[in-house]
Amino acid sequence: MLVEHAGSDLLLIPGAPASIRLNGEVRPIDSANLGGPDIEAAVVPALTPHGLRQYREIQIADSSYRVPGLGRFRINLHRERGLAAAAIRALPSKIPSLSELNLPPMVEALSRLPRGLVLVGGPAGSGKSTTLAALIDLVNQRDARHIITIEDPVEYEHVHFRSLIEQVEVGVDAPDFPTALRAALRQAPDIIVVGEMRDPETMRIAVAAAETGHLVLSTLHTTDVAGTVSRISDSFPVERQNTIRQELSMALAAVLTQVLLPTKNGGRMPAAELLMLGYGARQHIRRNSLQHLHQEITITRNKGSFSLEESLGQLVKHGHIDREDALVCANHPDDLNGLLKN
Repeated sequence: MLVEHAGSDLLLIPGAPASIRLNGEVRPIDSANLGGPDIEAAVVPALTPHGLRQYREIQIADSSYRVPGLGRFRINLHRERGLAAAAIRALPSKIPSLSELNLPPMVEALSRLPRGLVLVGGPAGSGKSTTLAALIDLVNQRDARHIITIEDPVEYEHVHFRSLIEQVEVGVDAPDFPTALRAALRQAPDIIVVGEMRDPETMRIAVAAAETGHLVLSTLHTTDVAGTVSRISDSFPVERQNTIRQELSMALAAVLTQVLLPTKNGGRMPAAELLMLGYGARQHIRRNSLQHLHQEITITRNKGSFSLEESLGQLVKHGHIDREDALVCANHPDDLNGLLKN
């Protein structure tokens, strides 16, 4: 059903008909309401052994599933109101390029960083993992590197081209993110991709790895640059936060945030914000004066930084999105209005 209708997600919720997400909108594709036992019976056989253990132990499971002739899917099986529910996402077989994703060309610079921590923030479903995959594919086409990805589950499958790429799936190849990340550091990688920063231990190891010469890329569920930085430090006990801010100020190389907006032709297109870390931003992180990070985007524009409002302004001027949608999305609407007047 999902592939036939060209949707991105299949949503199976008890008491509602099966629905798909198409261009950001949820649409029913059947008239009959689903039952929890029916959903469970349909989805449980598709779980990996690790996913099945997760579901039995904590009632939530993340897993991947391959259907010959149709491709791969990411499955989240969970409970709501005491019944089984599921969200199933189609995973594209082809890794899109940054230009195909319609991301600003300056994002390409992230693939050329020699070391440091690169964080990609955005709400769920904003394409963070796809952006990481596109960056890694760019490196793979261009450079001879050793790359290790750690994911739960693996989303995009990379092939060895110029680079050697190992893809570690949590629950299949390693018990958890921290264990997989510690092991990766002993495998002489140039680049490490951590699918998601879920816990303080993973964050601590990732920051340390970036400090010691690796390029580490990861994602967070955040909506702006300041929020992305604070999410890391706020994940630690109060007595550790000052120390982690000092370490983060040295390790962080760039923060990219993105959001998908509806386009005038019925599709969706990302607007993004990029801060390439400079001396000023590092000082603000050390002092926990994160409210000043936005102004650092302007100061480091010559390094490739750009604001969300600049990205939105370009999308409006080129006729891709409505002005009203852009203003709702903007973190600084007055800045956007000023850009649109010029």
